[in-house]
Amino acid sequence: MKGLVKSYGGVPALEGVDLEIEHGEIFALLGPNGAGKTTTVEILEGYRRRDGGTVQVLGFDPGHERSRLKPHVGIVLQSTGVEQYLTVRETIAMYSRCYPSPRPVDEVIDLVGLSAKAGDRVRHLSGGQQRRLDVAVALAGDPELLFLDEPTTGFDPAARHEAWEVVKNLASLGKTILLTTHYMDEAQYLANRVAVVARGRVIAEGTPNDLGERDRAQARIRFRLPNGITPPADVGRPIEVDGYFELRAEQPDALLHRLTGWALETGVVLEGLEVSRPTLEDVYLTLTADTSGRRDQ
Repeated sequence: MKGLVKSYGGVPALEGVDLEIEHGEIFALLGPNGAGKTTTVEILEGYRRRDGGTVQVLGFDPGHERSRLKPHVGIVLQSTGVEQYLTVRETIAMYSRCYPSPRPVDEVIDLVGLSAKAGDRVRHLSGGQQRRLDVAVALAGDPELLFLDEPTTGFDPAARHEAWEVVKNLASLGKTILLTTHYMDEAQYLANRVAVVARGRVIAEGTPNDLGERDRAQARIRFRLPNGITPPADVGRPIEVDGYFELRAEQPDALLHRLTGWALETGVVLEGLEVSRPTLEDVYLTLTADTSGRRDQ
C-alpha cells in the first residue's frame, strides 16, 4: 500500500500509510485504539473503500477486484458466529464447499489441533477450541494470505501459547499472515516484522528486535545498597526509585564492570542487581504515549 488515505465524516483515520508485506511473512500491525489498524485491514480485505492511495493484495486491487481476491484469503475476526449445533468436521466441510480448491477437511482439523474434537458439536468446545475452529474455517479454502484480527483476545495464558503454535504451524506452510494484536509478547514471539500505527500513520517499522533496540541508550542497571552506602562517583549519578538505585547507560557493560568491581573490592552486596534493555512493549508505549483518546477506526 502506498499513500493510503481514509476519512470518516471529515475526520482522518489514515493519513498516508505506506507498507509492504512480503510473501511468507508473519507481519504484526500494532497500535492503540483509534490508530487506524482496523480501517487498514478492512481496506486490504476489500470490505472498506479507501479515499486515496494505491493498494495491491496478492496482485489484486481489493477495492475493485474483491471477488477475484476472496478465494485467496482467509479471515479470522475478533468474534464469529458459526452454527453451534454442527460438529467441528461438519462446520469445516460446509465452509470448504464455498471454495474452488479447498484443503482436505481432516488435514485442516489436524493443522489447528482439533483432531480429538472432530466429532464434537461446536457448543461443547471451550473458548480456546472455538477460536481454533475460527482459524480452521479461515483455512478451509487453502488461502495464500490470512488476516488474524486480535486472535487471542480473552484467552488464558495457556490457550494463548497454544494459539501461537497454531499460527507458527501455518507460517511453516508458507502462508502469509497479517496479524493485529494488543499483546506485545505475541508480536515479539510470532512476527517477522511489525509496524506501529498511530494517528493514522506508520510511526515505526522493523523486526521486533530492531524496534526493541531503538532506545538502546536507555539500558538500565538497577540495584539496592545497604543503608548509608552510596555508589562510587565514577559510575555517575544514579537516581533512587522505590529504594533502588538506577543507572542508565548507552554501553552498560563497562559501567557494570566498574560497579561490580567496586562492590567486590569493598565487600558490598548489590542486592537485586539486574540489567535490562527496553522491550518491544517499552518502545511501543513511548511511541504511542500521546495517542490515547481517539475512537478506534
